[in-house]
Parts: sequence; C-alpha cells; structure tokens
Amino acid sequence: MLLLALDTATPAVTVALHDGTRVLAESRQVDARRHGELLLPAVDRVLAEAGHRLDAVSDIVVGVGPGPYTGLRVGLVTAATFGSVLGVPVHGLCTLDGLAHASGLTEPFVVATDARRKEVYWARYQDARTRLTDPAVDRPADLADQVAGVPAVGAGAVLYDTVFTGVRREAPEHQSAGALADLAALKLAAGEELLPPQPLYLRRPDAQVPANYKVVTPR
Repeated sequence: MLLLALDTATPAVTVALHDGTRVLAESRQVDARRHGELLLPAVDRVLAEAGHRLDAVSDIVVGVGPGPYTGLRVGLVTAATFGSVLGVPVHGLCTLDGLAHASGLTEPFVVATDARRKEVYWARYQDARTRLTDPAVDRPADLADQVAGVPAVGAGAVLYDTVFTGVRREAPEHQSAGALADLAALKLAAGEELLPPQPLYLRRPDAQVPANYKVVTPR
C-alpha cells in the first residue's frame, strides 16, 4: 500500500505519502488564497522526499470537507484526476476527522474550523477516532452552551476562544495530510468503508445566478 493523501478544505494546503504503516513524507503550507498554485508542487516535493514516483501510488485519499467552495474543489479535482490517470481508487475522508485524529485525544471533544462569514464548521467526537455528530456549520454564539468548557481543537476553536473555552492549543490548528493518511490506512486495514470523494459543502456557494436574470441572446 502506498497512499497519497491531500486536503485543501482549510487554509492549509497539505499533502502526505503513507506506506500503510507510517508517514513517509509530508508537506503543509497555510495560505487560503493559493490552493491551486501550491498543491501540485507539494505533491512533487513529497514524492521526491519519499523517493517514489507517482505511478507507485496504490490509493488516493482526499479530504472532502466541510470547507469553502473554491479551495475544497482544488483538492477533490486533483485527487479525481490522479485516480483516473493512475487507475487507482480515490477515498474520501471528512476533513474534521483528520484534525480529530491528529489531536490524539481520548476524551470527548469538538473540532471546529473557520467557515468564514463569522461561522465555524464543527462536529463532536467521543475520541480521536469516533465522531458522534454529522459535520455542521453554525455561528459560534449559537453553540456557546454546547461547547463551553469542552475540549476543542482546530482553527475555528482558536479564533473563537471566548466561545470554545476549552481550546487545546497544543493540538494542531490546521489540517495535516499525514494524519488524514494515517486515519485512512487504519480504516482500510480494518475493512471499514471510506466516503466517496464528493464535496461536503454544507451551504450554497457565494456566486449565484440573479433571480431576475434577463436573457439577452437572440432567439
């Protein structure tokens, strides 16, 4: 097994190569505006560091979000393209699950990422491997009673630490493709079914066709 993992659902553009036992190489750059520019060079860099060619990859793992529309699509389209060219399976994993796995927590906690618009994407976990709720998008103030004092990880929790008062600052703030790959390897080895590589948006994109759009082309 040689897993190529990537995730662009958060400001972190992150790529890792995993041999089914350990992470061989990993790259992570935090830049919310350059997902498309940074992703492919990161793939090249990770493969070179690990001493493998792209055609040696047996599986692709991609974070499916939740995340902002444009950034999330970069990773999903890239993963789908690699899978098609190489003829290998493409597996999806919830981005929040990768952050949870990286935390290593063994107690109940929440993961929250920045959803912009003064909102967070979040979910509740029993431990680092077990998600209890579906991912959701909400305003932090609406969650105050549910998350106050509860251990919390992720950039959304750090950003709104007056609401997420149990922030674990020692845990990773941004996504790690290494953690995503490690979680995928564990699930695949256990025979668990992963998600399809389809985007988990949770809300509509900003760009929409105007309601009173007027057709101006000749009939």
